[in-house]
Amino acid sequence: MAIQTISAQVKALEQELGHQLLKPAGRGVTVTDAGQAVLARAEEIFQLGERVAAEAAAAASGQAARLAVGLSDGLSKLAAHVLLKPVLDTPSLKLLCHEGKVDDLMAELALHRLDLVLACQPPAQNSSLRLSSERLMVSRVDWYGPSTLVHEAHVQSFPASLAALPLLLPTAHGAMRGRIERWFEVNEIRPRVVGEFEDSALLSLFAAQGMGVFPVTALGATDLGAVRGLRLVGRSDGLLEEIHAIRSRRGLHHPLVLRILAA
Repeated sequence: MAIQTISAQVKALEQELGHQLLKPAGRGVTVTDAGQAVLARAEEIFQLGERVAAEAAAAASGQAARLAVGLSDGLSKLAAHVLLKPVLDTPSLKLLCHEGKVDDLMAELALHRLDLVLACQPPAQNSSLRLSSERLMVSRVDWYGPSTLVHEAHVQSFPASLAALPLLLPTAHGAMRGRIERWFEVNEIRPRVVGEFEDSALLSLFAAQGMGVFPVTALGATDLGAVRGLRLVGRSDGLLEEIHAIRSRRGLHHPLVLRILAA
């Protein structure tokens, strides 16, 4: 294209945005801060455009059904596995699971890199992102520990017995940690925390090796059968875990997302 044509189009874009995108620099031009922001968004738009053709071809040829899910770092991964079960038998399913902090996942969702986010809390009410959220479930929290560590006396005296046992807890990054600490205060329990984990599956693995007792949502406990050597200590009264399904406009009509919500 002729330089005059490019210059005219840049000026038209600057007028529409209300900001200067290029500025003189020696014999040439350089990008302003506003221009850098626009350039970054433009690259994302081009990436989405490239994906359109590939996804359309895959859909027409009956190839893999793609589902990208974000899991907040405080979420029980065992519970997440149960919630995703309704789509795991989808023919040619390509499931991508990303774990991270809620704010980072919200940004990925807004950029359409994720179809669905499962989190322990809804997005912030003052968020400028166009997202929809609904609470999928509220589940009781149970406490499990290695059978070599948990005795019948601990089961009988639950929840007071938690003060006498080494505990493995989720980190403070997740909403669940705050609920657990408030529950400790209500029940006058002074916990002895020996480990903190962001990944609940890793937490359960360390517990099974004899390190301590840990909390798990009742929904996620259905998958604990795959972890040997664990024993139920007790079921919490008043301690609940919430899981929210958060979507962008793109995810509103994704068939696999709709199947998860329906289940």
